[in-house]
Amino acid sequence: MDRTTTQLLADLDLPTPGRTLLLPGVEAQQWLGARLAELPPGTLLFLEGELGSGKTTLTQGLVRALGFSGLVSSPTYALMHRYPAVQGAVLHIDAYRVRHPQELYEMDLEVLVQQARLSVMEWGQLYYPDFPDAPILRLQHQDDPDVRLLERVR
Repeated sequence: MDRTTTQLLADLDLPTPGRTLLLPGVEAQQWLGARLAELPPGTLLFLEGELGSGKTTLTQGLVRALGFSGLVSSPTYALMHRYPAVQGAVLHIDAYRVRHPQELYEMDLEVLVQQARLSVMEWGQLYYPDFPDAPILRLQHQDDPDVRLLERVR
């Protein structure tokens, strides 16, 4: 991770893996996404979490903060959405149905990530070894159905 990524995560009170942040509602998830839009150009951000944990909600905040006002939805069936935001394209990938890493590499994953302003990948565990500097954040359901716990994994 470069210094800018490390500093941004520290500013969000997530300076080291294992640190957590309580997000008390949808607005807080989208606020965090907007803050993550400050990550350096070309960054790939991995998001983990169960279905409905807020991965796409967080991504909505990120994409909107970069100037895209259209619909931001989960790319589960499309595999990948590209949002033409004012500050540069945002790539939103859902690797849930990917069984072998080569599937996304055949779509020029590395080139697409390099060309995008930011990239977000949900369910991207197969790609962690290939992007060792990419931050990993995990969203978890809490007893209150509106609250999420965010943990920095890497």
